[in-house]
Amino acid sequence: MGEVRRELGVLGRLAAPMILAQVTQMGMGVADTIMAGQVSAVDLAGVALGGNFYWPPMLLLSGTLMSLTPTISQLHGSGRQAEAGEAFRQALWIGGAGGLLMILFLNNVEPLYGLIGVDPRAVPVAVGYLQALSFAVLPMLGYFCLRYLCEGMSWTLPAMWITGGALALKIPLNYLFIYGAFGMEGLGGVGCGWASAIVITGQLLAMALIVSRSRIRATGAFSRFSGPDSGAITRLIKLGLPIGVTTFMEVSLFAIITLLIGRLGAESVAAHMIASNVGGMTFMVPMALGMAVSIRVGFNVGAGDMPAARRSGWVAIGLSLAFAAVAAALVFTLRVPIAGLYSSESAVLTLAVDLLLLVALYQFFDDSQVTALGALRGFKDTRTTMWVAMLSYWGVGLPVGVALGFGLVGAGDFDGVRGFWAGLIAGLGVAAVVLTLRFRWLSARPEQVARFSER
Repeated sequence: MGEVRRELGVLGRLAAPMILAQVTQMGMGVADTIMAGQVSAVDLAGVALGGNFYWPPMLLLSGTLMSLTPTISQLHGSGRQAEAGEAFRQALWIGGAGGLLMILFLNNVEPLYGLIGVDPRAVPVAVGYLQALSFAVLPMLGYFCLRYLCEGMSWTLPAMWITGGALALKIPLNYLFIYGAFGMEGLGGVGCGWASAIVITGQLLAMALIVSRSRIRATGAFSRFSGPDSGAITRLIKLGLPIGVTTFMEVSLFAIITLLIGRLGAESVAAHMIASNVGGMTFMVPMALGMAVSIRVGFNVGAGDMPAARRSGWVAIGLSLAFAAVAAALVFTLRVPIAGLYSSESAVLTLAVDLLLLVALYQFFDDSQVTALGALRGFKDTRTTMWVAMLSYWGVGLPVGVALGFGLVGAGDFDGVRGFWAGLIAGLGVAAVVLTLRFRWLSARPEQVARFSER
């Protein structure tokens, strides 16, 4: 029990700043949702539909760059942190190339909305929102590279400081751009995108300043210029692309479901956005635990202590399930006042309250699967998790959601947007079970972990 308590303490010190960073980062999305929702359901739907073309490719790229965390944490655990700077510089090349492609995509998405058949009232808002956000793509990816460098070195405080300041800046900028002030005309939902572009650029500059003036200088991140190294880039992509694809699979599942719900009208999208926002806020805690346990498992593997790596994973998964129970109880109890924070339209409120019941159940599956994912990434086991995600999210979650949501099978009250949420729960349930079993199997096989560490 003493070792478990010590692990709880170390995980807590790592995860607490990451939880606060994730919650405040998500808080910016909550600010967008609440403030755009006060303009109209159409503006709220436009922001939701725009985000569903922005976040999947962004998280595919940032997930790929997340290969820095286990790479650097294992270097740190084995006393080779001076090699971390070169890995960081090569990751910047990956982020720059991918970011330029994403900018091109974001500025040419309007025809896709017509093909999907979403509510045409929301399309101009979504398109304007994405055009504004395209200016944030490269700063966001640069920020993620710097953040993963710090976190791989077991220093998680900078992201907390920066996102806290970013949220404080985001709310007044949102007010200025959404509603208008000081003679400036309000832009509605589109203003959320311009406020975000300014804030994200500030996050990059602040993180670069912290890295250049802190102990992270020992990694030599800014000590010299490095051209692209095909071998190093290939290794990072081989490790990181499955992480990015796994993240993309989950987020794009939400994106596709949101776009399909768009066929049901702006009110259904708005209610779905409220439920997603609440689920996303509670998700920040287990997501941060997953990131923290990835660092802990990677460090222990680098130090050659496999029993400690196994213990780190199980402690984190247990913590995640305990949090899920608390979050589910709170969402269930407070679902009516929570929905009222986002909208005053009766049709949206009624549907959102129903969806929050499903969000309460959803906690257990989503929280445990993301923590197990983090533990497996600490072992550099990323390819198997990618296939599990593909099967669970797209082979189970989406088909079940479509069948129920569009009434292809008789499901009683689980039709429309409720059916899509039932599909999400089914897909994440499969992922939670399979990934936890995978961790149990792999953490008992040090020879297999050693082969992964050589990648």
